[in-house]
Amino acid sequence: MSDQPAPQPADLVARLRATFATGRTKPLAWRTGQLEALRRLLTERGEELAAALHADLGKSRQEAYRTEIDFTVREIDHTLEHLAGWLQPQPVPVPERLSPAAAHTVQDPLGVVLVIAPWNYPVQLLLAPVVGALAAGNCVVAKPSELAPATSRAVAGLLPRYLDRDAVAVVEGAVAETTDLLAQRFDHVFYTGNGKVGRIVMRAAAEHLTPVTLELGGKSPVFVDRGTDLDVVAARLAAAKFMNAGQTCVAPDYVLTDPATARELESALVRAVAALYGEDAALSPQYGRIVNERHFDRLTGLLGSGRTVTGGAHDRAARYIAPTVLAEVAAGSPVMSEEIFGPILPLVEVAGLDEAIAFIRDRDKPLALYAFTESDTTRERLTRETSSGALAFGLPVAHLTVSDLPFGGVGESGMGSYHGRYSLEAFSHRKAVLDKPLA
Repeated sequence: MSDQPAPQPADLVARLRATFATGRTKPLAWRTGQLEALRRLLTERGEELAAALHADLGKSRQEAYRTEIDFTVREIDHTLEHLAGWLQPQPVPVPERLSPAAAHTVQDPLGVVLVIAPWNYPVQLLLAPVVGALAAGNCVVAKPSELAPATSRAVAGLLPRYLDRDAVAVVEGAVAETTDLLAQRFDHVFYTGNGKVGRIVMRAAAEHLTPVTLELGGKSPVFVDRGTDLDVVAARLAAAKFMNAGQTCVAPDYVLTDPATARELESALVRAVAALYGEDAALSPQYGRIVNERHFDRLTGLLGSGRTVTGGAHDRAARYIAPTVLAEVAAGSPVMSEEIFGPILPLVEVAGLDEAIAFIRDRDKPLALYAFTESDTTRERLTRETSSGALAFGLPVAHLTVSDLPFGGVGESGMGSYHGRYSLEAFSHRKAVLDKPLA
């Protein structure tokens, strides 16, 4: 580790801007070379990253690879496979009155971009946006989360060894360092986190008229229809909800279902949690931990919001909260007042689909909406009558793994999207080109 002081944000951005001005990041060969180097980092140093993720969040090696390391490798592979085609000029028709003439669009890199990552998936949610930024031909400042310090150190040590140091920089630190970065003029700011900080980011970016992508959270509801196979529902719900100890932005936040189905779902969820983590999840190597004591205290304060079906045990010293299901949860209870972002799943009873849709529409637009139903009519109504960043039937969270689907929120859950081609577009300007002969 170097003893040299970290460069000042203004100097750092100026250095990257000078690199961008040379045109060195624009050729396809540079872009693919950087993506291939990032892929080597993930495959050659995956064990170091997995160890850091375990230190920060108690993630098992299996989960670290599945949800962070291999996830990002797949994003890189998809981008490498398609990038040359995505960058081809796109011809557009020209009105007859302008003939003879031709028109097309090209994707221009924006310049120097800032990526600010959260702590819950500190590898994936830092490096997946960086994939898009590099694919688009930009210089990048990457800001890992200080709340995942082991992962932040690992990434800060590894990125300069693999990527172009004149085009990619890592800035570690907390609020002061992030504030200093946000005072600089970037060409795009990509932030993943909560709405409170998202507003701060947006206000800072407005000073320079800098466009932003905000990947925020929200209470992602689940509707469980009558007559569904509740053992399948419970298994898929539990796997999605309790992954990373519930600290997932698209985790199912709460369940809406009718009273009779809720009673049956309770016992199915008890079985599903035991199948995943055994009778005592504290002993399971597959179950993670809460990131810090502040979040632990916030979450344990929500445990009294309903009747405990399973779980409820907790240990502050170990930052452990058992996978917990709460029944008979009132709409106005504390657990329903904020995004849970932890291993607590409330069951909220509604009369049926009409009341469920009204309940969802009466709240902020969620990052994702999930439903388990065999009814085509129910699917059509949820698609037509609700608004959310994503809508998934039968399998929560998995839409993130489809590279050709955009990932992003709407309203309070964010703005802009990325993954696959959408990442390239997020970090590019689609420039219009018209060519009219002189004779």
